[in-house]
Amino acid sequence: MLEELSVRNYALIENLTLSFEDGLNILTGETGAGKSIIVGSLSFLLGAKADPEVIRTGSDEAAVSAVLSVDEKNQDLLTWLKEREIETEDGKLIVRRNIKSSGRGSIYIQNVPLTRTDLTESMAYLFDLHGQHAHESLLRKETHRRYLDRFAGLEEEAAEFNWAFLALADSKKAMEASLRDERDREAQIEILQYAVDEINRAAPKKGEGRELEAEAARLADFEKLAGQVNGAAAALFDGDASVLALARRSRSALEGAAAIDGELAAIHKRLEDLYYEAEDLSEELRSYRNGLRYDPERLEEVEERLAQLYRLKKKYGSPVAPGGAGDEEALLRYREEAEKEIETLCRAEENREKLKAEISARERDIALRAASLSGKRKAGALKLGEKITGILTSLGMPQARFSAAILPKGLGPGQGPGLGSGQGPGQGQGSLTCGPWGAEDVEFLISANTGEPLKELSRIASGGELSRVMLAIKTVLADADTIETLVFDEIDAGIGGEVALSVGEYLVKIGKLKQIFCITHLASIAVRADNHLRVEKRSEAGRTITTVSVLNSRERREEIARMLAGDAAAHAALAHADELLAKYGRSFP
Repeated sequence: MLEELSVRNYALIENLTLSFEDGLNILTGETGAGKSIIVGSLSFLLGAKADPEVIRTGSDEAAVSAVLSVDEKNQDLLTWLKEREIETEDGKLIVRRNIKSSGRGSIYIQNVPLTRTDLTESMAYLFDLHGQHAHESLLRKETHRRYLDRFAGLEEEAAEFNWAFLALADSKKAMEASLRDERDREAQIEILQYAVDEINRAAPKKGEGRELEAEAARLADFEKLAGQVNGAAAALFDGDASVLALARRSRSALEGAAAIDGELAAIHKRLEDLYYEAEDLSEELRSYRNGLRYDPERLEEVEERLAQLYRLKKKYGSPVAPGGAGDEEALLRYREEAEKEIETLCRAEENREKLKAEISARERDIALRAASLSGKRKAGALKLGEKITGILTSLGMPQARFSAAILPKGLGPGQGPGLGSGQGPGQGQGSLTCGPWGAEDVEFLISANTGEPLKELSRIASGGELSRVMLAIKTVLADADTIETLVFDEIDAGIGGEVALSVGEYLVKIGKLKQIFCITHLASIAVRADNHLRVEKRSEAGRTITTVSVLNSRERREEIARMLAGDAAAHAALAHADELLAKYGRSFP
């Protein structure tokens, strides 16, 4: 749900921040006041193509941001966010997008930079913007099957079919591997076995390269290392002026002083601790120095081993850099994977018959599942089409026909219903072609007028018609659809009277389940608002700006009167506004 929208230097908007409620949010205003700019700024935030021309004159950058709340039921979006390691904060997201006069721009969700494609994809899980052919999830054919399955209560069955389909695909891949040409299979085994043997002979150990690099560095700089160690030893314990000798003498002297003056006991104790620590350090450094040996033969061995590891990792793994040790885990993983593939290739023959039986059983299962889904989808599609067609009639489209077409895989609109024939991953009984979600595609089709053929929703020419079709679909699918916010622009184009009342009624109905934004010129729709906003254009300091204000009860009454008669103060218009508000409106503060 959209909780807050901030717009800066976008078209005629200089600086605007709006808070929104759930339910039905109505935007009204004079023609040309800038209502389309509000929708445009929201569309920009949802991923529409950016054009520097939207930047307010005299500014270098336009920016739009929003605070969005995410319902825990919106698993599609939550999964999308999780895949990109984006987390909501108290169930909220902050989305920001800007564009500079140079044409460059940036996009962020929770301060994570994203591409415009990412933005469009993510916001499609939250918003539908109707009245323009953008951000309309119901215009995307790939969503139609999901909507029908939700409406018909088939989501769980479809998910089980998908699991079975993927399992069958895995079995077929395994069969393809087992049917490789015998000569190629033997050659592959030989290549893999050579690699395994070569790695085994080298016997790399995890972290070995790093240890060898450290040892090589010590041996290569032995003279410098020995000199510095001897210098440290001389200062610490060699000679009368060493740390240890001085600490010993100081401890002895202070021991006598502490016997005379007890206040020195604490200092003596600390000095005694310092002496013992120096003594321990001396022993450790002496032991290290005594163990230092310059061994040119060992240096040669280490360098040869490093070179061997590098060659192997260049061949089978991934060295960090030329000459570097890299991580031996890459070699060990390669060996493990090679051994598994060798085992698979060697057992291919014995597995082949088992795989054949498994594939046959899975195909039979797929066929039964697909037939069950097809029957239920056809029944659900019929009910869905009848309900939506009935709503369209009351929305001023009496000749409209809506159809949720069930199309066999590979067929298009008008080629007939039913199951097709052919070969495919989900083939069963030699005559069934399936995809990951069944034996058919689902596509929503519409005929707006008598005599016209059913065609794709995206081919509806009128924005008003499209909005009403979407309103009808959303009314029926309100419970099934996880999209939380709907924006309707031009929904009242070419309608009035009883049809307008019906549109308002359906908007209220959906508004009980979704957040709605509706731009309208009709008072009979505006009176039903849960939250009424007025868009105005005015001049300030010689510049034109668009402003938006949330209306209180008195302002709302005057705005409804203006919409009815063009005069917010006319007695008759105010009386009519009172009548509409009393009949259809809710009380405002």
